[in-house]
Amino acid sequence: MEHSADFHHVETLRTTASPERVFALWSDPSTWASWDPPVERVVLDGPFRVGTSGTMVMAGGFEMAFELVEVRPDHGYLDVIRMGELEIRIDHVVEATDGGSLVTVTTDITGPGAEGIGGMVTADAPTAVAALVAMAESATADQDRVPAT
Repeated sequence: MEHSADFHHVETLRTTASPERVFALWSDPSTWASWDPPVERVVLDGPFRVGTSGTMVMAGGFEMAFELVEVRPDHGYLDVIRMGELEIRIDHVVEATDGGSLVTVTTDITGPGAEGIGGMVTADAPTAVAALVAMAESATADQDRVPAT
């Protein structure tokens, strides 16, 4: 389904981590606060699959309900936040590349005030994607270590 966004932002970063490792972090909401600066806590009301809803508690205690509308194991997911007529769609995609992955997070916002809120919603996107990539690469390095004998 096509959505004409009033605000559109794309954040992309290459990583040496595999798509599976990146998706493992995305699909575990308990990690989100570790790599997404404004997120304090995430509660998912079921398994990480299409139709599951949840709540993100942001800095300052602001709560936002969201729904997983697409889940593509080891490839990405799309979550949607609805606040009245305002809709925030955040699509998370990871694609395999030679030597790792390409991580892309696309934010599309429609509705009244989309332009104004868009900058606030995506202000930490570069930091969040970089922290996600660093965590995925660190986990990969930890998995590759051979214990000393």
